[in-house]
Amino acid sequence: MNEPSRDPSLPPETAVATPLPTQPAPVLAMRWRAVLWLLLALTSVAALAVAWSGAQRVSALEQELVRRQQDSAGESTEARLLAKQAQDVSREAVAKATLLEARVAEVALQRSQVEELMQALSRSRDENLVADIDAGIRVALQQAGITGSAAPLVAALKQAEERLARVNQPRLESVRRAIARDLDRVRATGVAELGTLAIKLDEAVRLVDEAPLLAFEAPRPETRSARAAQARAPTPATAPRAASASAAPGTSAASTALLPEWLPESVTGWWRGVWFEARELLRVSRVDHPQAMLLAPEQSFFLRENLKLRLLNARLALLSRQFDIAQTDLQTALDTVDGFFDRSARKTALLAELLRSVAQQARQAGVPRPDDTLAALTAAAAGR
Repeated sequence: MNEPSRDPSLPPETAVATPLPTQPAPVLAMRWRAVLWLLLALTSVAALAVAWSGAQRVSALEQELVRRQQDSAGESTEARLLAKQAQDVSREAVAKATLLEARVAEVALQRSQVEELMQALSRSRDENLVADIDAGIRVALQQAGITGSAAPLVAALKQAEERLARVNQPRLESVRRAIARDLDRVRATGVAELGTLAIKLDEAVRLVDEAPLLAFEAPRPETRSARAAQARAPTPATAPRAASASAAPGTSAASTALLPEWLPESVTGWWRGVWFEARELLRVSRVDHPQAMLLAPEQSFFLRENLKLRLLNARLALLSRQFDIAQTDLQTALDTVDGFFDRSARKTALLAELLRSVAQQARQAGVPRPDDTLAALTAAAAGR
């Protein structure tokens, strides 16, 4: 409650309290409500203003983002185009660099060739001659190693000797002497002609099928002729002459000694035929290898085929210059021919002679190297 105010001019005991005027409660409430509503309106206006300002800023930001996105899309498209152009340019640069490298390599090669040509032109005639002879001898040595024949090396040495003789240079006299020594050494060394030996082995392979075996020996020629003569019926006028011509030596007397002289000529001829047939039933011969007579007919085919394979192996060994293997195969083939084939037959003798000839000629190991000539050429090229 409010206390009454006093007048300061009056003494305290004379002061009179004067009551303050009071306002009614409804008026105060209305005033407070008006203030609240005013504050609420102000707050709403401020909030609306802030919201409107934020919406404007958001809209401006969106527009700015859209613009920047469009600018970024354009820049990315332009960047792609620039990257593609850069790739094309890099490819062209790589192609040009490759072409330039190829041109540089070609120019370097041409330069080296020109330098070699200049060096070749700057060499003297003797140096060119020495270089040509050295190259020719080395090529001939390679050919001799490939073919197994000394003919290329002999021809190259003879040609080199003739060229040096035409030049007649005292500085190259040592080379001529070395060539003469190597030429004599190569000529003195017997070198097997592989082509000729291969032809002989082919002929031996052909004779294997024609040479007779001991187990299946063919009838002797004199027996076949005697049998053919006895098959013919001689007349009485020509009977003594036909009998003397058809009878085998040493057997006509034995075959006719048992017959009386009064028998007719037909009986005598029949008896001679029987005698020759009986002689064919039993033969006496010397066989060094008994197993050769026990060879079955089906085994003879495999014997001939194995012998052919052995000869073909020897041929391959000769062509590959494996002379030891060829000698082993040829010796085995010779043992087979001597043990299982009829050595009295002409084709067997020819087959054995071919094999012995090939075995004798296939003993050379190789073509000798012209080391003296190569050393002399190297010394001459060095100017010594």
